[in-house]
Amino acid sequence: MGRQVWKPGNMLYPLPAVLVSVADREGKTNLFTVAWTGTVCSDPPMVSISVRPERYSYHMIEETGEFVINLTTEALVRAVDYCGVRSGRNTDKWEKTNLTQIRGQYVQAPMVAESPVNLECLVTQKLTLGTHHMFLAKVLAVHVEERYLDGSGRFHLEQARPLVYSHGRYFAIGRELGTFGHSVKKKEVKVVGREPLRKHNVRGQAGKPVRKERSRKRPGNRTEI
Repeated sequence: MGRQVWKPGNMLYPLPAVLVSVADREGKTNLFTVAWTGTVCSDPPMVSISVRPERYSYHMIEETGEFVINLTTEALVRAVDYCGVRSGRNTDKWEKTNLTQIRGQYVQAPMVAESPVNLECLVTQKLTLGTHHMFLAKVLAVHVEERYLDGSGRFHLEQARPLVYSHGRYFAIGRELGTFGHSVKKKEVKVVGREPLRKHNVRGQAGKPVRKERSRKRPGNRTEI
């Protein structure tokens, strides 16, 4: 099969479809869907969202420099779509989607209670790019739903059935195919019983050869990247 060459465009898919919650200085809040979002730094932890200046929530982010990224799930797909096609100028999207506002720890923008993960964000820089302006923000706190924690404290986002967006469609994430680093991880070798001992030219009692076991190093399990 051949390959077609298309004009430049956004084909980096799939992407997380997140709900971004904001508030203005007077305390009015809104909720809107963003697909142009991502991680930009791990230390300090930073994320980005790209927003069209004509969107209703844009001025709220400029006023306060704050927002919350709320991860979404299959159960929230209708709310995610609704918040992406309706404006908050004349619609109370919280009421229309039956989503619940809860207070965070650092920012005035509310969090979505139905979201499994909420990231409180503080804007550090705005980049004027073109159709979208990018807000770079530091993550001040991460809130996670406790029911997705196991006994050791590990968080299982997959149990919440996360939602992703790809070229105009919403998809559920499928089965796990591997873990980070599995392609270079050494397999554990299980030794059943004892290996045959080799005879060495060493004399013991009554002139009998003494069997010595050659030392064996255990297979390593560390991965260097």
